[in-house]
Amino acid sequence: MSVLQGHEFYISKRVGKAIMDYQMLADGDKVLVAVSGGKDSLTLLRVLDDRRSFVPIKYEILAVHVDMGYPCQHPKILAEYFKKNKINYHIEKIDILKGKTREDISCFWCSWNRRKALFEVADRFGCTKVALGHHHDDIVETMLLNLFFHGEISAMAPKQLLFGGKIVIIRPLAYTEEDMIVRFVKEADFPHHKCVCPNSITSRRTKMTEILKDLEKSCPEVKKNIFRSLQRIKKDYLL
Repeated sequence: MSVLQGHEFYISKRVGKAIMDYQMLADGDKVLVAVSGGKDSLTLLRVLDDRRSFVPIKYEILAVHVDMGYPCQHPKILAEYFKKNKINYHIEKIDILKGKTREDISCFWCSWNRRKALFEVADRFGCTKVALGHHHDDIVETMLLNLFFHGEISAMAPKQLLFGGKIVIIRPLAYTEEDMIVRFVKEADFPHHKCVCPNSITSRRTKMTEILKDLEKSCPEVKKNIFRSLQRIKKDYLL
């Protein structure tokens, strides 16, 4: 039996609660874990892999990295990491630049193509679930993004059925706050690489992060409150 220590123990407890609350996993599942190479996806992969040694639910893992043709070292470094940790993996190579520069690629276009590739790989390898590394803060920020820029109240669901249930997306880090992941990464032996998105500084999501940090100065519980609000909808007071 694996004995989790340090910050991974607390993250694993949050992950376990999210999995139970939303019935994310079942015996015999083959889970595609989307691994971008960032701290969130690597944390998700580590926790889901370690939990297999002591949880009653038996499931397989396939780590999938989508190589989108950027001049980064992600694929090679990640492949070495997967092999070192004896994790089944697949590198899916696509090219979304197609004559364009990285500055020409929008966040939506990049995300859409990566998600499409993940779904195709899941279907090809017979994966029953697709696990994404979105955490508590991502869900809160998405709520604000949709409210401010799209005029709707919605966020990322911890479990989401697509295409009539053919694809099931799960977000086991839904209860895990980003600062917990940051602390864990300091003690984890994750691969190091650099591949900064050219739109990261000016993205709308970055603006939401800044807004939340400012609000936390006067209301430390603001992110938790926004997250809870998605579970406590008072329909009688909506239009």
